[in-house]
Amino acid sequence: MKYATQVSEIINAFSPAPLKISQMKEFYCDGTMEYRMSDKYNSPIEDIFDICQKPEECAAVLLLGHRGCGKSTELNRMTERLHSIGYYVKTIACSDLDLFNIVHSDLFILMGEALLEIAKELDCEIEEGILNDIMNFWYEGTETLISQSQEAASLETGVSMETGGILASILNIFAKIKTDLRFNEETRKEYRKKINVRSSEWVQILGSISKEIMKKTEGKQPIMIFEDLDKLNPEDAWRVFYNYAAILSGMEFPIIYTFPIGLSYDGRFSAMESYFITKTLPMIKIETMENQPFQEGIEIIYEIVKKRADLKLFEGDVLKKLIQYTGGALRDLFHVINASAKRALRRNSETISMEDAECALEELKTSLTRRIEQKDYDFLLNIYNGNKERIEDKEKLLKMLQAAVVLEYNGKRWHNLHPLVVKFFKDQGLISDGRE
Repeated sequence: MKYATQVSEIINAFSPAPLKISQMKEFYCDGTMEYRMSDKYNSPIEDIFDICQKPEECAAVLLLGHRGCGKSTELNRMTERLHSIGYYVKTIACSDLDLFNIVHSDLFILMGEALLEIAKELDCEIEEGILNDIMNFWYEGTETLISQSQEAASLETGVSMETGGILASILNIFAKIKTDLRFNEETRKEYRKKINVRSSEWVQILGSISKEIMKKTEGKQPIMIFEDLDKLNPEDAWRVFYNYAAILSGMEFPIIYTFPIGLSYDGRFSAMESYFITKTLPMIKIETMENQPFQEGIEIIYEIVKKRADLKLFEGDVLKKLIQYTGGALRDLFHVINASAKRALRRNSETISMEDAECALEELKTSLTRRIEQKDYDFLLNIYNGNKERIEDKEKLLKMLQAAVVLEYNGKRWHNLHPLVVKFFKDQGLISDGRE
């Protein structure tokens, strides 16, 4: 990623992808927590950072937050800090699998691969007995599948049993298993059945690998972050977590799972809190509960944009309007900045005009309002008019949060309509408060 000094560079600078560790120094904007939490000393990410260093406490965390609020970037920043004090952290991208066909046992397979990758990075000499336990676990009942996995992986990587060692061979097996989990229904069933039937044995093996790693890290535990699970649809999320909360939270090393924020309003969520530490990363607030501009939040978003681009690329009040109508949702802001820049490029303009911005906002507004029906209007208008905290219809709230037409803010967990939905209602004559 490159700092944008011209319109043609904006699209790359405002990619929706989270910042990588290598990009933090140049592009990360610190100090957002005060405007997310309404308290400069309260930070869910700092809490998780502390939890990861206290192995005697429960170390399974559910991190909630709207898609695009900055969870992945904040977790990458935390990973950088943990690395600096000697911890090994592995971020697991669950999108490598099929998110519409994922079950809890898949996560255990990914845990095994991640731990072995850490061991390889550390040049950790895992006891031969543990490696044999892993090989035997996957061989028993699936000898043909594993042999095929070894053969295919060896052809791809050039590593064989004779030359690569047992650890390399096992990692090859995991690579093939992961491919099968995504594309091969028949073998996927076999792998999942094995984990389901012998889950306690596999958990014990994972614990043994973790202990071997700790011998190389002066007692510091390996840490895992599961990304993309917040993208699961509700029933898939419950299928993965609800009936398996005890085992998913029972690892001997810290694990952070991203989790859909809307499900915290489902009655089943209270049972989850008995097993997991739950933390929420809210949006950056740019309005108050009274629907008035919150200037401090607006200014911190200016700083985020300023880290990535020369503000002279935005004419007049263009950036102000883009921030105003995206409600602190950084993904939406980046989307409309990119759409505005593309239109400016097609005009051969060196700057983004108000017309470019308005076209981009109109496109996003159309996308958002397609997600609501007329029967939802009263519910949404009730939120806008003041019922922002105690919302009785949790099912409807869940639906609106998933659609991103309702946004959630700071530690008190209050709600407001997406500003573009407010604009839609004003255009329809359903809101007339005298403010643009």
